[in-house]
Amino acid sequence: MNKREHIINGVLIGIGVGVLLSPTGDKWMVHSVFSVAIPVTLGALVPDIDTEFGKHRKTLHNVFVLAVFAAFPFVYGNLQYVWIGVLTHFVLDYLGSKRGIALFYPLSTDEWNFPFGVKVTNRFASIVTILVTVFELTIGYFVLIGSTVAGVTLPL
Repeated sequence: MNKREHIINGVLIGIGVGVLLSPTGDKWMVHSVFSVAIPVTLGALVPDIDTEFGKHRKTLHNVFVLAVFAAFPFVYGNLQYVWIGVLTHFVLDYLGSKRGIALFYPLSTDEWNFPFGVKVTNRFASIVTILVTVFELTIGYFVLIGSTVAGVTLPL
């Protein structure tokens, strides 16, 4: 997907996660939405920095980069939501894009994709982005609810 779709995805995921974390309908929910949406949106843009250096959809589109961003909050105690943006970027490129991503680069240059993706220039790219975003938020909802029921505190 292109930058526009990743921004749409990041903003909607950030809003959705912010509401899920604080579904109060008051100023605390608004605070939660902004606290989550900004870093998630920035994280959703990070992998495409590899268009300026390296190999696009390889250098910064792999599980090793995701692991670094997921570990960052545990090591430094901040940027806890950026990894969500990076993850949703990968999911959007995997599910929504015909090309896919090299999940295990540099160990493998094979690009993985879902068979129903579209080209980034396709007129349905924005619709696919919304569908993938709804899917991601649905999964996020059930992970959050499931963890609450199980009494597990997620590191969000």
